[in-house]
Amino acid sequence: MDKLEQFLTRAEGVLARLEAMLPPGTPEIDWNAAVAFRWRKKQGRGFLQPVAHVSGITLGDLQNIERQKGLIEQNTRQFVRGEPANNVLLTGARGTGKSSLIKACLNQYAPEGLRLIEVDKDDLTDLGDIVDLISKRPERFVVFCDDLSFEDGESGYKALKVALDGSIAAQSDNVLIYATSNRRHLLPEYMKDNESYRHTEDGEIHPGEVIEEKISLSERFGLWVSFYPFKQDDYLTIVSHWLQHFGVPADQTETARHEALIWALERGSRSGRVAFQFARDWAGKQRGASHASHTS
Repeated sequence: MDKLEQFLTRAEGVLARLEAMLPPGTPEIDWNAAVAFRWRKKQGRGFLQPVAHVSGITLGDLQNIERQKGLIEQNTRQFVRGEPANNVLLTGARGTGKSSLIKACLNQYAPEGLRLIEVDKDDLTDLGDIVDLISKRPERFVVFCDDLSFEDGESGYKALKVALDGSIAAQSDNVLIYATSNRRHLLPEYMKDNESYRHTEDGEIHPGEVIEEKISLSERFGLWVSFYPFKQDDYLTIVSHWLQHFGVPADQTETARHEALIWALERGSRSGRVAFQFARDWAGKQRGASHASHTS
């Protein structure tokens, strides 16, 4: 083997080792594979991963949030049909249907071209890359950030703030941001922040820079929708709905009321999520008991 062949052999070996160290290529997106996608990272490179099984929840499954449902559905319908629509911030009590409402809107309007991309808070710095991928697509995309909140200094905060300021709208009109949060202002608020308030001579109170900064992000969402804890009767109505959804006859749902209240008391919450969890548990036990009685 002459020197040239030796050099080429060594060069091929070096290239093979370098290729093994490089991040994999971005997978081709099959837009027909799903109506929902997740933004994922692999070796520092982001890509859209189709969600094979999307929650089948419908708008009719969501009880006792009629006002909130009407607002979100109207905004989503406008967006899907090419009319002006707003970015949305859904805030309030846990388990009251914030995330479920967005999924139900996806199921309602997916046949008209609505698609959803779920983005983790830590990946919000990639919003620009995501928009570049979808800006030329005919579909309408909701970028969904679930359970969103920030600590002071997090990079995703600034990235989202820039996107809501209009950079996404300037690049593409087929993208909106829907976010859910238990915090209305998305950042932690401390007693010491109140010290930044200023009192003017005429008695007016004006927030200082610290407060202004903390409310500035949420103010950039065009539509705010608040959710509240359910009253007892509302909770029991939701329990009844889900029991019937799981096949429990309507005349038997009354017997579950007492246990449903105990279930909520033990969890410290009368939320839609708790109602769903109770109904699934109770219906499963009833089916199991019925099956045991038939086989004994």
